[in-house]
Amino acid sequence: MVEKITGENFDEKVLKAEGPVLVDFYADWCGPCKMLAPVVEAAAEEFSGRLTVGKLNIDENAPMADRYGVMSIPTLIFFKDGKEENRLVGLQSREGIHRVIQTIL
Repeated sequence: MVEKITGENFDEKVLKAEGPVLVDFYADWCGPCKMLAPVVEAAAEEFSGRLTVGKLNIDENAPMADRYGVMSIPTLIFFKDGKEENRLVGLQSREGIHRVIQTIL
């Protein structure tokens, strides 16, 4: 299941989470974001119980995008123990995302 991440719940769901977290910074109007969504959802299912996956809409949560220096979307940021471990910018392949997930599990 992909969780909705907002500025209000970010600290609790991401920074204080037990285990690694993948946050998809996206916007509803973004074509590449729409293309990436099924890949992100599949990763949430495949790594369920080992990885928390969330989506953060940058139009609704602009301060969070600024806080993490998100300059283009989609941006996937991988967190572990409250710290950024890795980042992928732009449309990514399933294999590329899985490679990064394997490094943080």
